[in-house]
Amino acid sequence: MNWELLIIQCLNGLQLGLLLFLLAAGLTLIFGIMDFINLSHGAFYMIGAYFCASLVGLTGSLILAVILSLVGVLIIGALVEAILARRLYQNDHLDHVLVTFGLILCFDTVVHFFWGTQGMTIPLPPTLDGQITIGSIVIPTYRFVIITGGLLVAGGLYLLVNKTHLGMLIRAGASNRVMVTALGVNIDRLYMIVFAIGAAMAGFAGMLIAPLTEASVGMGNEIIIIAFVVVIVGGIGSIKGAFFGALLIGLIDTLGRSYLDGFLKLSMPPNYAETAAPALSAMMVYILMAAILAFRPRGLFPPTHKS
Repeated sequence: MNWELLIIQCLNGLQLGLLLFLLAAGLTLIFGIMDFINLSHGAFYMIGAYFCASLVGLTGSLILAVILSLVGVLIIGALVEAILARRLYQNDHLDHVLVTFGLILCFDTVVHFFWGTQGMTIPLPPTLDGQITIGSIVIPTYRFVIITGGLLVAGGLYLLVNKTHLGMLIRAGASNRVMVTALGVNIDRLYMIVFAIGAAMAGFAGMLIAPLTEASVGMGNEIIIIAFVVVIVGGIGSIKGAFFGALLIGLIDTLGRSYLDGFLKLSMPPNYAETAAPALSAMMVYILMAAILAFRPRGLFPPTHKS
């Protein structure tokens, strides 16, 4: 086995997993506290990428663009919660799905109107557009930036949820919303903060990936399905589950696409293996989800019981 290639592919899987975590953590927070299904969560991923691409062109600084874009996505998330989502909390999940699906179309249309159909690229500064050599392994510098950024956000979210007063309210709201309200907590403000944080995390994921791909209309619609799979695998409402579920799915997806065809060639003709491998690798994460639902319906790391 080529161990150097395996390490590189594992880093690719870690990168994908951390991007998925940034999306899934916001989803699981919103659903765990508000019991709100937000299909439009991927739109914040797209908006973050477009904001960052535009602001890099205006400021010439990727770091400044990311900071300003985070503020912008945070504000948009808060406005969406206050104007739209807040009116749906008492409705059933079908209403959540229908309204937020419509919101996807609205966001895509707005982005199309302001930025056009052509994608926008984000040029990397010279300091990030290089390579790091460890022994005989060569890794792009920006891949380390994505991995480091994802781990820092994961650590920051852990500290926020477990070590701060706001985190205490978030955990209490996830466990027993009625009791939290009865104790005098401003539940509307708590919901707005959580929704805005989730939107900003999704937007940050879009900012991180845009220099590698590009900002394009509907880019969030492609990844949000996998983010929902992460939430189900990890456990709905569980930050820990979102983290480990995202890493697991990122590694399975990446390693499956890289090595499954070679494994299949051991038992079938090469042309059949090369045809079957892409389809099977795309199915593997959904097979994992089905297995989790069959044997651990509440996910790998389910949250504490809600009352």
